[in-house]
Amino acid sequence: MEVTLRAETGRTQGSRPSRRLRRTGQVPAVVYGKDMEAQAIAVDGRELHGVLHTEAGLNALINLEIDGAKKRLTMAKMVDRHPVRGEITHVDFVTISLTEKTRAEVSLDLQGDPIGVREGGIVETINNSVLVEALPTEIPTSIVIDVSGMDVGDTLRVSDLPVIEGVEYIADLDEPLITVVLPAAEIAAEVIEEGEGIEEGEEPEGGREADEESDDE
Repeated sequence: MEVTLRAETGRTQGSRPSRRLRRTGQVPAVVYGKDMEAQAIAVDGRELHGVLHTEAGLNALINLEIDGAKKRLTMAKMVDRHPVRGEITHVDFVTISLTEKTRAEVSLDLQGDPIGVREGGIVETINNSVLVEALPTEIPTSIVIDVSGMDVGDTLRVSDLPVIEGVEYIADLDEPLITVVLPAAEIAAEVIEEGEGIEEGEEPEGGREADEESDDE
């Protein structure tokens, strides 16, 4: 599904003008692509929020209506946010073609209760998204993964992701995404318990003999 976002040209570039622009509810942005040079634009903050919060999220197909006339089909390739408030401060739009493949980051949707979690483990997310290549209309909203069979020590990699027609995973197939591990506190407790097996003053088996043999040499 395509959504339309109005954009205006003619904004003054620079950090100070950009701050003034944001105070009016506008967001500074730039649009570029292989068929055009980079062009500085401004978009309405509320409209932008609505466009980026459809089911497609950041991979929404956005028709930029520039100065009320020319439309360009784009995707938001880079979204900068304020480090504290989280509001969008700048966006890069890249022009795309419906007949040419493009790359996009797609989020992972974990489903199921892992066996390892029921046994005291925790799910550790190494990467919560994966880079794919596909036609713009075939980019999935998210990639559903059933993790219910994962036990403590198991790792899900890119190679384990489901095959989706028309979609190619660009990331290294051995790249880890999700793993189930024991909590650090539990691992520490096990180490302490193992250490308690050696009485005070007692040396590990073979320790003294090994030292004596070393001295004899």
